[in-house]
Amino acid sequence: MLFLHCKTDYMRVIEDDFSRLELNLNATVGNYRYFRSLLKPETKLLVLVKANAYGHGAVEFAAMMQRAGADYLAVAYPVEGLELRRNGISLPILVLTAGTDFFPEIIETRMEPSIPNLYSLKKLVEVLRDKGLKDYPVHIKLDTGMHRLGFMSDELPELIEYLKVTPEIKVKGLFSHLCVAEDPEQDGFTLGQIELFQKNTEAIAAGIGYMPMRHILNSAGIERFPQYQFDMVRLGIGIYGISALPGKRLDPVASLKCKILQIKQLGPEDTVGYGRWGHAKEGTVIATIPVGYADGIDRHLGRGAASFSVNGHRAPTIGNICMDMCMLDVTGIPAAPGDTVTVFGEDPHVEELADILGTIPYEILVSVPRRIHRLVIR
Repeated sequence: MLFLHCKTDYMRVIEDDFSRLELNLNATVGNYRYFRSLLKPETKLLVLVKANAYGHGAVEFAAMMQRAGADYLAVAYPVEGLELRRNGISLPILVLTAGTDFFPEIIETRMEPSIPNLYSLKKLVEVLRDKGLKDYPVHIKLDTGMHRLGFMSDELPELIEYLKVTPEIKVKGLFSHLCVAEDPEQDGFTLGQIELFQKNTEAIAAGIGYMPMRHILNSAGIERFPQYQFDMVRLGIGIYGISALPGKRLDPVASLKCKILQIKQLGPEDTVGYGRWGHAKEGTVIATIPVGYADGIDRHLGRGAASFSVNGHRAPTIGNICMDMCMLDVTGIPAAPGDTVTVFGEDPHVEELADILGTIPYEILVSVPRRIHRLVIR
């Protein structure tokens, strides 16, 4: 992945001829300050940078969060954390899906693994004993109702007994994950998760003789249940500009933009794209742009389902989305080769495209591949 900061000839070529994902530094800082304002001064803030920072570019985004004052970062897999360490990120890193194969690398780079079951815990202890290490920090994952990963309530007595006789482990954190914190109609379930989390963490603390750092709130939880922030919160989609509150519009961090490659005027007998699904009329003008389904532009956005912004006007797609390109109907819109097209950003917002596709903004953002250059702007 390339993160370009200086004005080189190569950068000018990229800006002129290729697609890019612009990352707005001011929007990022603004979103961070908004969520920080909902927390007590002593509450730690963890930022999730898994899945290439939700498609935004993990290394650069992690660096921004390190400068902004985040207390922790979290990744899904060890390889993501190793990339951050190789690029100078020194913040504590929680590995949410640590598995068991990469424990030596996790230990070597001082990352903190999530432990969801006794099998994983015992595998980690084997590695720690081989290395002669004690008090290694881990975060114990508790299942409070999502039923994905984590210790169930009836497994806690065995966990506690094992931890009491295992000096290799220091429980740094106890955490769980809310699965419907954004949905007011299911607040009863969310509050039940929090109540069970509180009960189970107190049982663990009583058993091992100390209270680890606790965290359960995700982005939606921070906005809707800040009274349960415990010792740390985990900020994911919110930092990237998506709020869980109705009518609350955060600043989108990412804008997918590209340049028009070619303009063509068509006649009433002409068709556009694979399968000839695009049908021109007299005077139809189309623009070809260098993004397609290999760049995260879902094929269901084709055939006029979505429209992108061209010089302040909305231009609908025409014909099928290709792998590396798609075509827009720019009839009546002032447009020329080299003009900028905004696929998503301020207009259209990524939530609009998600609504068209019947999905969530996460899926669209993480679909932007690494071949799209990330450019940090102010």
